[in-house]
Amino acid sequence: MYSGQCLCGDVQVVISGEISEIIHCHCSLCRKNSGTAYATNGFVAASDFGITKGVSSLTSFSFKPGRQRHFCQRCGSPVYSSNSDDPSRVRVRLGIIESDISERPISHNFVSSKASWEEMDAALPRFDGFEPGRS
Repeated sequence: MYSGQCLCGDVQVVISGEISEIIHCHCSLCRKNSGTAYATNGFVAASDFGITKGVSSLTSFSFKPGRQRHFCQRCGSPVYSSNSDDPSRVRVRLGIIESDISERPISHNFVSSKASWEEMDAALPRFDGFEPGRS
């Protein structure tokens, strides 16, 4: 079982099943929606996905007919997307999950449209907190 919430905590979710087909999506839509170099998404059976708090705090945006991106209207956190062509599952933004996730990403997708500054395998320094010099 997994649980998560948006940045402000108004929307809380629970996932009672597995997360499948986890990918890092580099398409321009995911980059714009997340404001980052890529979005990490995974599919969840709709029957295994529940909103335990804040249904009224969710709003959505339709970027293509039948496809909705659902996000918190207070803090803007993307929560999940749905597709009327496949109502049996939803795609969850894994950044909202607070539990340890046992499943792992299977691929980087749409790398031909990745951000020009994104170096997926760069040998960059890693820090447990802020980078040195930042307070």
